[in-house]
Amino acid sequence: MADFKVVTSDFVNVQISTSKDDISFNEKRFPKDLTISDLKVKLELITGGSCNTMQLQAFSKDNKLICSLDDNSALLGSFPLEDGVRLHVVDSFVMRNELDFGNVPKFELSNDEYDKKGDTVRSFLMKNKLGKYGGNSDAKKKEATEAEEKKLADEMTVGARCKVSVQSAPDRLGTVMYTGIVEGLPGYWIGVKYDEPLGKNNGTLKDKQYFECPDKYGAFVKPHNVTVGDFPEEDYDLNEEI
Repeated sequence: MADFKVVTSDFVNVQISTSKDDISFNEKRFPKDLTISDLKVKLELITGGSCNTMQLQAFSKDNKLICSLDDNSALLGSFPLEDGVRLHVVDSFVMRNELDFGNVPKFELSNDEYDKKGDTVRSFLMKNKLGKYGGNSDAKKKEATEAEEKKLADEMTVGARCKVSVQSAPDRLGTVMYTGIVEGLPGYWIGVKYDEPLGKNNGTLKDKQYFECPDKYGAFVKPHNVTVGDFPEEDYDLNEEI
């Protein structure tokens, strides 16, 4: 593989798509010290593909190929991936055949014969209760999302410096002021006091105060949009006379 520069940030936020029926998934956050082999195992649970046959490609925000993640022993952080890139999962086992074989007869299995095979996508979905075999899939998806959000929120501490990255908005620096549940909103949230008046509140939401800060400096953000790190507060010279 190419000799890519290793980046030091701990996590990367990526969009996920798959070759099967052009399915797209919500943005996911992965640690950069994850091996590509372990990443494929996680993507297996998300996409329903097989980690043994899938190939990964990274695309930029303008849909240009960045690289192929073809070294299973390499770390995710060794590839030139930034927040917002798209990881495309190509699974040769579940790909639709786009070749034209003319009038050549196609080999097809009956449903009974297909069900007897133990390494099919259908058996994987049934075993893990995914897709249409997942029963109340919406409830399971919500439960999994909240579990992931709680894990991320638990890793953040009040007082830590952070960067907030939300799609279609510039990055903002601030300080973590609250982590946990917000009444009336689903899942887990991070209360942030921005360095500049770029927020929407003063730490109070629906008449309940979660933290204190000046008006327009506070915001509540989903955990996967918050990166904790050494982000020094800039001096905006607010007291400088002109």
